[in-house]
Amino acid sequence: MPPLKVQYVDLARQHAPIKAELMAAVGEVIDQGQFILGEQVSEFERRFADLCGVRFAVGVNSGTDALIFALRAVGFKAGDEVITVPNSFVASTACIRLVGAQPVFVDVREDYNIDPTRIAGAMTARTKAIIPVHLTGRPCDMDPILQLAREKGLHVIEDCAQAVIAEYKGRRVGSFGTIGCFSMHPLKTLNACGDGGVLTTNDSQVYERLKTMRNIGLRTRDDCIMWSPNSRLDTLQAAILLVKLKYLEQWTELRRKNAHYYQSQLAGIPQLQFPTEPDRTKSVYHTFVVQADRRDDLRDFLATRGIGSAIHYPVPIHLSTAGKELGYSEGSFPVTERQAGRILSLPVYPELKRTDLDYVISAIREFYQA
Repeated sequence: MPPLKVQYVDLARQHAPIKAELMAAVGEVIDQGQFILGEQVSEFERRFADLCGVRFAVGVNSGTDALIFALRAVGFKAGDEVITVPNSFVASTACIRLVGAQPVFVDVREDYNIDPTRIAGAMTARTKAIIPVHLTGRPCDMDPILQLAREKGLHVIEDCAQAVIAEYKGRRVGSFGTIGCFSMHPLKTLNACGDGGVLTTNDSQVYERLKTMRNIGLRTRDDCIMWSPNSRLDTLQAAILLVKLKYLEQWTELRRKNAHYYQSQLAGIPQLQFPTEPDRTKSVYHTFVVQADRRDDLRDFLATRGIGSAIHYPVPIHLSTAGKELGYSEGSFPVTERQAGRILSLPVYPELKRTDLDYVISAIREFYQA
């Protein structure tokens, strides 16, 4: 097998043009010596809130902690139920179990996002929230979700880990629910050089609780008002993210351009399917996911041509080892399970050149024409 000619991700390629800016930002933090909740953290939070169109943002050390704190902040207790999807990354469900609540799954639509028509049928008297996951960077259909939540008095906690600056009907994700939860993991579209997470909200009381929760429950240096872990966004990571914020819109448009090129060039291959972008929706293409006949054979073939790919995610959460305790079985969510055997993520990062994309497209055409 040749060395990769088109890597699935290439963070070195992202960082090379801005390395001097990143090093200068890191150096400034080192010179200041404020490594915990330094001024760069509050500045990043302010800018991120503005970016999402909300009043407040709170930086934490991971997207997973963002989800956990979101549930804690709205008062979840043992026995409460949260409706979400089984086709996301495991953190979308782990957060529910880690606060003692019960995940209740509903199936997804062909766009990989929660099917709003299935939510009401999964509700019980114990349902307290819905966690829609904006998977692949495509916003969920929020209007029916929000309407149902208002009618039933439920919280909506958005899992925006893959969807920074994605838009639904002119509003950015993270501004619809009680709380939005974001990941700054190195593979995300706005990425730290390490772990990081952010919560967004318009509720001032929730905001104050979140700030206390992420700082070991401290109201002041000498007064702990609740038991809570240490989950602060590092000042170094905030400084790095401030640099990258300047490029986020540009990087996102390049991702979108790459995704649209794939869509136009792969549209004539009947063995492939991929969701299109509906009107008044802006997808950011954290991943470009196709559904492919003979998916595993295609992936192996691409690898022999030096093309990296990934599967997000091959095992639905309800069929994972940990997920078996939830009481579901094979066949419980047929759309999710069918997609899990067909989905394949192609390289879509902004640094790809048109020759890279053409090489991937040519290889896919070669495979299906063989």
